[in-house]
Amino acid sequence: MYEKIIDELSIDFLSQLYGTLDSNLVTIEDAFDVSVSCRDGGVKVQGVHEGNVAQAAACILQLYRLFTISGTLDTNSIGYIISMIREDRAEELSALYSDCICLTSKGKPVKARTVGQRKYVDAIKKNTLVFGVGPAGTGKTFLAVAMAVTALKQKQISRIILTRPAVEAGEKLGFLPGDLQSKIDPYLRPLYDALGELLGGEGAARNAEKGVIEVCPLAYMRGRTLDDAFIILDEAQNTTPEQMKMFLTRLGNNSKAVVTGDVTQIDLPKMCKSGLVEAIDILQNIKDIEIFRFTRKDVVRHPLVQKIIEAYEIKGGRQ
Repeated sequence: MYEKIIDELSIDFLSQLYGTLDSNLVTIEDAFDVSVSCRDGGVKVQGVHEGNVAQAAACILQLYRLFTISGTLDTNSIGYIISMIREDRAEELSALYSDCICLTSKGKPVKARTVGQRKYVDAIKKNTLVFGVGPAGTGKTFLAVAMAVTALKQKQISRIILTRPAVEAGEKLGFLPGDLQSKIDPYLRPLYDALGELLGGEGAARNAEKGVIEVCPLAYMRGRTLDDAFIILDEAQNTTPEQMKMFLTRLGNNSKAVVTGDVTQIDLPKMCKSGLVEAIDILQNIKDIEIFRFTRKDVVRHPLVQKIIEAYEIKGGRQ
């Protein structure tokens, strides 16, 4: 029997490490085939295999490091760190402990929660145009908006423009009540939500009134040249090739653009090619453009979302 003792852990961390009814601890024990017991101000890890004990201890230390920065642990973070440790990628986790991107309206730090998210943020910093492609729940849009808000606050740009194609996912615009704006608003709601969390409802509304922040359908982009701006095109898988080319050629001086989308959730008519798919193919070797691909491991929503995505990927592979 091998064992490893980890001392000098805070009471708050130990409380969250154990979780409700020891659920987090059971997850760690099952993942590494070890037992973890509490001791004064620390934990003891025991197991039959020395490597498993070492990995479990490394996992707990990484979780403690994350906790000291974020002040909390959740099932997503625990599952993600377990997977990274088991794949011998622990050294990559240092990317998660870098400075926060910005603060929300309530003062909560916005940080990358996976290595993939950290690389995505770095790609946005380094390039003029970034494509963030991947499944739902990976933070593609929220992190892009956070980077835009940071650039605005640091006066790197003078305005933020957020846009989406108004493509139905089974519903029809014409059947929605109200005028054109009220019909379009539901498509733009995720962008409003991200702005509200980062700037507060009043802050977002105030900046919108000043014209500093603009949230609009993609069709409103035609004929414009967008200088000194941070531009985000969300749900880009639902653009046509013509719309995508139109959007990309709006880019003006001292501007940066982020295009986000999920190529597995295209709502265009079956005979219509996605502009996002075409753009990725055409632009992948151009300097100052980076195409970043998230995986299901970068999903930071409920852990069940990751399993749902995996199940659909397996089903798709069989067809």
